[in-house]
Amino acid sequence: MDNLANDTRDLKLDDNNVPIGPAPPPAGADLSTMFPGLPAGYKVNTGMTLEETIADLNKHPLFMTELDDAEENEELAALQSLAYDGTPLENGLNFKEQGNECFKAKKWADAKEFYGKGVQILQAEEFRRSKGIKKKVQKQQEVAMRSEEEQKAFEEREKKRLAGNDGSGVVKEDEKTATKEEYEEVEDDPEETQKERTLLEQLYVNRAACHLELKNYRSCTLDCAAALRLNPKNVKAFYRSAKALLAVNKIVESDDACARGLEIDSSNAALQQLAKEIIAKNETVTAHKKAEEKRAADARRKEVLLKAALEARNIKTRSTGKPPDMEDAHVQLVPDPLDPQSSLSVPTMLLYPADYESDFIKAFNETESLEQHFGYVFPLPWDRENKYTANNVECYVETVSGGLAKVGKKVSLLKVLSSGNVEIVDDLLKIFVVPKGKAEGWVKDWKEKKLGRK
Repeated sequence: MDNLANDTRDLKLDDNNVPIGPAPPPAGADLSTMFPGLPAGYKVNTGMTLEETIADLNKHPLFMTELDDAEENEELAALQSLAYDGTPLENGLNFKEQGNECFKAKKWADAKEFYGKGVQILQAEEFRRSKGIKKKVQKQQEVAMRSEEEQKAFEEREKKRLAGNDGSGVVKEDEKTATKEEYEEVEDDPEETQKERTLLEQLYVNRAACHLELKNYRSCTLDCAAALRLNPKNVKAFYRSAKALLAVNKIVESDDACARGLEIDSSNAALQQLAKEIIAKNETVTAHKKAEEKRAADARRKEVLLKAALEARNIKTRSTGKPPDMEDAHVQLVPDPLDPQSSLSVPTMLLYPADYESDFIKAFNETESLEQHFGYVFPLPWDRENKYTANNVECYVETVSGGLAKVGKKVSLLKVLSSGNVEIVDDLLKIFVVPKGKAEGWVKDWKEKKLGRK
């Protein structure tokens, strides 16, 4: 109880468990007066809901979780403009050159990254133009008036400004206004725009080449498609797309891309060679497909013929859904499963219940008898008393009704199975082999166990 009282005092609760302390501030109150430790220049937005506050923070580059394509974000645009020195075209060219150097050195992954950075820069310009947003540049008079040191200081100041000069991550309103005054909107130069699009097209096909080497076939086709949207006559894009499609066995699509490329440049040696590869691959795939179809057709025919053979012989079969593991052993027609004149072969298990042992006969032909198989099965390696000989054993099979039927050792398997009283379960026939001296007692035990189960 003393501990509880101390905890209650620490939480400053009155006797009615109501917190003691100042009431929450009213809506619209200036919270900055309550938090004197906030960084200088930080102005708390008042009269805003939690959702509105989060949305406002999400407009700032340091806090945003996704780009908002629906509106122009001045802070983000300024930050992007400072990401690299130079114009988008100059930066794109620089990344292309670095990518080319890596590609020559067969550093496919590095080359892909450089080309990708160039693509991002020029893609942003394409997106800006598609939205009708004008280009923002520093006012020429402002730049002209600065020395090189002043320009560097300006750029450094811009970076700090976007992070909040005081480290708070919040841009002051007067700083926003100052920045707006140093930038102006200008129309895009058609010649430079065309150069950017040509460069973007080149970056796409170059990156596609990297994807091809890295076996990123889907990415390769996507980059080729992007290049072809910019220039429908880009032969390299058709070639690399056809190569990627061929690698994933999309023969028809690969052939179409190759044909389109040859329509543009019929003398292109690479496309001509690729066309030959497509033809060869198509022949291989077609031959494989025909072989698969033949195998499937043969399997269906085998199944039909086996079923017909079992019905013609009046042999019953049953499946439990849990077949034993016999590898490739199964009931079949031999020597040719597709020949109705072939004989039946049945996997057979010889069980020795008196000694808890067994033998497996993978292919017991319907024309053979137990005596024939006993010729190589006996003597048994574990039968030290020599109890198991062809003349000293009795053989039984379980009937459909659950009883036992005696099997003659000289009788063919076909005669045993065609009686209609015996069935093959899960592609396996079980035959019980018992020494004559124990046969009567074993049969009696079997019947008693069956009665006990009932």
